[in-house]
Amino acid sequence: MEKVIMNHLRELESESIHVIREVAAQFERPALLFSGGKDSIVMFHLARKAFYPAKVPFPLLHIDTGHNFQETLDFRDNLAKETGTELIIKYVQDSIDQGKAVEEKGVNASRNVLQTITLLDAIEDLKLDAAMGGGRRDEEKARAKERFFSHRDEFGQWDPKNQRPELWSLYNGRKNMGEHFRVFPISNWTEMDVWQYILMDNIPIPSLYFTHKRKVFQRDGNWLAAAPFMQLKETEKLIEMDVRCRTIGDITCTGVTLSKANSLEDIIEEIAATRTTERGGRADDKRSEAAMEDRKKEGYF
Repeated sequence: MEKVIMNHLRELESESIHVIREVAAQFERPALLFSGGKDSIVMFHLARKAFYPAKVPFPLLHIDTGHNFQETLDFRDNLAKETGTELIIKYVQDSIDQGKAVEEKGVNASRNVLQTITLLDAIEDLKLDAAMGGGRRDEEKARAKERFFSHRDEFGQWDPKNQRPELWSLYNGRKNMGEHFRVFPISNWTEMDVWQYILMDNIPIPSLYFTHKRKVFQRDGNWLAAAPFMQLKETEKLIEMDVRCRTIGDITCTGVTLSKANSLEDIIEEIAATRTTERGGRADDKRSEAAMEDRKKEGYF
């Protein structure tokens, strides 16, 4: 890897570690939102570096939709066990059973939006005052509006027009009772930065990111993975293809990519050549022109 790239990545690393340490210094009950995807894996790796040789001083929090890839869940559990990190799991199914969330019906049904309810309940139950997420500004136009420290009101809502300045890397974590912050330590990273950093530091990732055979079907121009809870239309047929995940989330809305990438070098080369955005296969982003921003205002990640 070229020295200029390595220097760039170390600068990003230093910035993110500074943000993570600021969270530990300013907040009493922070948590790191962990999905088992590459961004949250990198963020946890940075947190381990930030406090080494001590353990990470806050828990991992996963909002489990019940419709996740099993490979992701296995990776999550093994990582927490191997590193001795506290893992807290909150289930969307519990929100449904308690009548707080209503499951969608039909072929396009997804639990992705329902995560907001479970997350806000978890923040209240655990009395969290900060939740770190792996959102990056290059992912989506609504996320490009975020600060590192993103204030949430007592209802867990985000106001994109009322954010605090962050001059000279100074972060204002002051809040009133019942309010909290979402913090995004890797905001300034790009998808390419994440993959090059994973290669540079040799960070383990789930096998889903590499090419594998999987039964898939095509819907609205996207390839989706087959699962028992996925309802197919009459015109949709299952076919086994060589695919990989470029981003990982709820199976119902996470598109897979036709690919032959079997190594990190292959993935980096593939991303450098692609003209499709990272979230181009995410069906949940296409529900409306401002789908992500609307969800974030309501309390989404």
